[in-house]
Formats: sequence, structure tokens, C-alpha cells
Amino acid sequence: MLDENQKLFDEFRMVHNNYFQNQEKYQQEFNDIGSKVLTIIKEYENRVCANTERGMYNKYSGNLAEKFQNEIREVFPMIDFIGLKMGNIKSPTKTKEAFTIKKLL
Repeated sequence: MLDENQKLFDEFRMVHNNYFQNQEKYQQEFNDIGSKVLTIIKEYENRVCANTERGMYNKYSGNLAEKFQNEIREVFPMIDFIGLKMGNIKSPTKTKEAFTIKKLL
């Protein structure tokens, strides 16, 4: 997976590292490139797990998918933050200050 898409994953690694340092500044770029990376990851996850779902080892398919995702998280620990958008939540009362929370796009 990494070898076949080396250019994209190298670009994502750079953006991922920048995002790790400054999430607000790199959120949009991280989401844009990350969505392409997630598409490739899902494709390879389906390739790995599809054959086990049909065979006699189908009860292990979920575990295999989880292990695959954990391996991805070891390389890219912030991958679960793809698709988040910063937004302000305002308090209905004027006594409390607004705070920022991330939400899905």
C-alpha cells in the first residue's frame, strides 16, 4: 500500500507532522490530503479482509480489520482526526465564554 502510493503517503506524512504541531493552521490541508489517504486505506483494508469474511475464518475478519487499522495508527497517530472541522460553541447565556470544539464535516 505504501509502496504503490509512495508520493501521496510522503505528502501526507509531511502534512500529518505539521498538523501534529499546529492543528488549527493545517486542518484544511490535513483533511484534503487525508481524505485521499483514507480512500486508499479503506481499499486495502477491504482487500485484506474480504477474503476472510467468506471463508471458514470469517469470525476473525473483524479482528483482522482492527489490527490493520492499529498498524496504520502506529505510523499516523492523528489519522482519526481527518474530517474534523474547528467550530465555536457559544453559550446560550452571556455569563459563560464560548469554547472551541472539533466536529465532523
